[in-house]
Amino acid sequence: MSSRIPRHASRALRQVARASRAPITASRTFSTSSSQYATAAVASSISIPTSYVSPTKPPSARPSETRKSQLIRTYTSLLRTAPLVLFLQHNNLTAQEWASIRRELRAALAAVPAPAGQTVDIVPDVTLNVLRTRMFSVALKIVSFFDAKAASTKTPLVHDLSEAAYNSIKEIEVPESSAYAEVAPLLVGPTAALVFPAVSPAHLAAALKVLAPGPAGSATAPPARKKNPGYYEPLCQNGLAKLLLVGGRVEGSVFDVDGVRWVGGIEGGMEGLRAQLIGMLQSAGLGLTSALEAGGKSVWLALEGRKVQLEEEQGDKKWESS
Repeated sequence: MSSRIPRHASRALRQVARASRAPITASRTFSTSSSQYATAAVASSISIPTSYVSPTKPPSARPSETRKSQLIRTYTSLLRTAPLVLFLQHNNLTAQEWASIRRELRAALAAVPAPAGQTVDIVPDVTLNVLRTRMFSVALKIVSFFDAKAASTKTPLVHDLSEAAYNSIKEIEVPESSAYAEVAPLLVGPTAALVFPAVSPAHLAAALKVLAPGPAGSATAPPARKKNPGYYEPLCQNGLAKLLLVGGRVEGSVFDVDGVRWVGGIEGGMEGLRAQLIGMLQSAGLGLTSALEAGGKSVWLALEGRKVQLEEEQGDKKWESS
């Protein structure tokens, strides 16, 4: 067993250890303080210009960190990118009713065969969202009336939350023929939006079969009970009874309920619509050609008749003179 160190000897050893660590601590303290002074000197020598604008957080007329501002940015992006939006009024739907409606909507959209020439499946990107009506109205005003290109000649800040955008919608007098004036009456009370990433009449008809079914035999007739029993569950039917289709926005144009049903009833989808348009143009061209040809024929017949009449008169004069 090793002998113990006497108490006075251990006290002397501790004093020696403290004395040896003191220079190291002093050098560390000096180096830390000198680096802090150097950093402060460099920071004081660098001056940020007053016109500097942060690329990640530019100045805005609204507080950018609030939920309302983020909703405005979300809604403006939705209105610029979504070509087809349906507006529905809802009244006190429960979470279970919303879940059952979304379930039936996904099932109906998934059953639609992919249109010819379409390689991307749009069903996962179709969403049914509850709107904050006031914020959506502000976003619709910005999209409809704010011209960022024209405003960029006066100020470099032309984003959706900028002061230029705020002033443009604050001072605007809404024309009665604008899309905003047509959509604004629909945004009354609790409103939901069914957003499609592309205009597909087949998928629109499938959604209308669930949300706003038409009469039996039509393109938007409700599904049969045997084929889709979940649609007729009391929970789903109670939720659908609280939904009302009020209109839609297709490629920037506003449609009422009948117009939305017409878009959903186009046979063959967009290809069928193009075929109908080509047929109308061809028939119009044939009608114009026939009208011009008929006018030319009538002029030719009139001239020929006058020619024959003059020849007969000249023949009669020669016979009388002889």
